[in-house]
Amino acid sequence: MGFVDLHVHSNASDGTFSPSQVVELAKNAGLDAFALTDHDTTAGVPEALEKGRDLNIEVIPGIEVSSSFDGTEIHIILGLFVDQKDPVLAAMLEKMLISRDRRNEKMLENLAADGISFTKEELCGDNPDTIITRAHIAHALVAKGICSGMDQAFKKYLQYGGRYCPQKEHLSPEEVVKTLISNGAFVALAHPFQYKFGDKKTEELIAHMADLGMKGLEVYHSSNNKLESMKLQEMAVRHHLLPTGGSDFHGGNKPDISIGTGRGGLRVSSLLLEDIKRERAKQALS
Repeated sequence: MGFVDLHVHSNASDGTFSPSQVVELAKNAGLDAFALTDHDTTAGVPEALEKGRDLNIEVIPGIEVSSSFDGTEIHIILGLFVDQKDPVLAAMLEKMLISRDRRNEKMLENLAADGISFTKEELCGDNPDTIITRAHIAHALVAKGICSGMDQAFKKYLQYGGRYCPQKEHLSPEEVVKTLISNGAFVALAHPFQYKFGDKKTEELIAHMADLGMKGLEVYHSSNNKLESMKLQEMAVRHHLLPTGGSDFHGGNKPDISIGTGRGGLRVSSLLLEDIKRERAKQALS
């Protein structure tokens, strides 16, 4: 039995490794396959697919899309097997990019008002086309010596709704799920317990997403303990969802998380991916 990682980021969004480097890391980790799931972009997918062919490792084109539920930002991961050439998806992502840019401008204005400013190069690093996220600003705060580490940067400056980090406009879960399903993607909810809803409201979110057509749930994730993964597995069964899993690898922006193994104890069986492929094939025939 082999292993996969269905939640990985590159420097196309807030990871620190290029898509090609991520493919090399996945290959060196002995994975059968991995999904590149950058935030609100598929820009890194073509490079990763090409490198995957060179190294003979399966690269699954994916995406982690932002939305909101009851006023809290959530991530609808996967878009597994997403069609990155789909014009409808491209239009949705362009709308989201405009919203993100507005929020980023406000964040930078608020920081500059208190004497903290950054150049584009300081924010973008070695990828000038990256989708700028809170992690880019956190990294810049650390690089300037304003914060001692990423955790401090997020807690002091970048908490959602705080002085420096206004909420950005989100598309509804309905619109995101509809777009991804029409794209042909397999849709799952990322790291449900990170939203800190509690068990009851978490299950309400999962039920709502399942009613919209979501087919998967990220049961296995670096942030979960064994009890949380067990609870999510039970919720997946109750709502007829397939379990997915991944490290949420970001390279140096989350240095304690390794591709394929998370914080050391994560191993996602290739059998989960086979189940997802069978579900997609069944849906294609229906």
